[in-house]
Amino acid sequence: MKQSLLVAAALTLTAAATTSAQTTGCPGGVPTPGTAAENTRQQAADLFQFIAPQLAQAVAGGSATLGQNSTLGGLGHFSVGAHGTLVAGSIPDVSRFPTCYTGRQNATPLPTSKAAVPMVGADAAIGVFAGLPLALTNVGGVDLLLSAQYLPEKSFRDVRVATPDGSLQIGYGARLGLLSESILVPGVSLSYIKRDLPRVDVSAVRGLDSLLISGLKVKTSSWRLVASKSLLVLGVAAGVGQDRFDSRVDRIAARANGFASTPITESQKLTRTNYFANASFSLLVAKAVLEVGQSTGGTVTTFNTFDGAQPAGARTYGSFGVRFGL
Repeated sequence: MKQSLLVAAALTLTAAATTSAQTTGCPGGVPTPGTAAENTRQQAADLFQFIAPQLAQAVAGGSATLGQNSTLGGLGHFSVGAHGTLVAGSIPDVSRFPTCYTGRQNATPLPTSKAAVPMVGADAAIGVFAGLPLALTNVGGVDLLLSAQYLPEKSFRDVRVATPDGSLQIGYGARLGLLSESILVPGVSLSYIKRDLPRVDVSAVRGLDSLLISGLKVKTSSWRLVASKSLLVLGVAAGVGQDRFDSRVDRIAARANGFASTPITESQKLTRTNYFANASFSLLVAKAVLEVGQSTGGTVTTFNTFDGAQPAGARTYGSFGVRFGL
């Protein structure tokens, strides 16, 4: 889960503050505790800029409702599902950051390591309007879409992850049926959905060293154009869309040996193109779905550069879900 990334980051960054405050043999002398605090704060800001697009992609995924891409057929029809998404990502390897890092832009790109970025969620679709009959299909059908993200509070060693506004975040959207799926006609739909994460606060304290990240929020809004067709118990779908990510943190502050950094805020807005395809297997009212996709595009500016994958680089993801409907 997302908290695991935050816990690991907070632990390593706080440890880095302790190390840089006590290191000897650095060119130009030993970093002061005050400099170490500024270093840790800047590293946290870079970490946010690097990880935010991956967290947002894990939330947005591909299909608006995995395994249900055509409109449902009006009032009395609904479907609910749960899914997990895994982004093939990477994170800054804070444990290998230079110990003599001084707060100025580092000449050497900061190291990164490959990491899977997971997320789980649930969603529902409710039929509102069946659409207008047209030959072998209906056009103009409408579904209401809902989503839910749940992030429990967590404490681990010196780190606490809190959700001050609650652990549950509800999203919403709608789907318009351009063609309703029938025996001979594939389903074609256009959807919009907004999925966000609850607001998160992270605190890590180790002796006189600490890192505080307050008001971390990840918001996503997505539109999708999808074509789908069921073939007896098997179903296939493919789509394209656009994601808008709006991520921010209200306050990043660090202390090293009692010296406090100047707090800063960080924000990031990113627009990316998303391509995906999925296959489903039906058993009566339930179906299992597997989806793969990739998102590309946008620009992310960081204080330092990174080796390997870049913050706005293309990211591949996969989702698995189970869906029930009527």
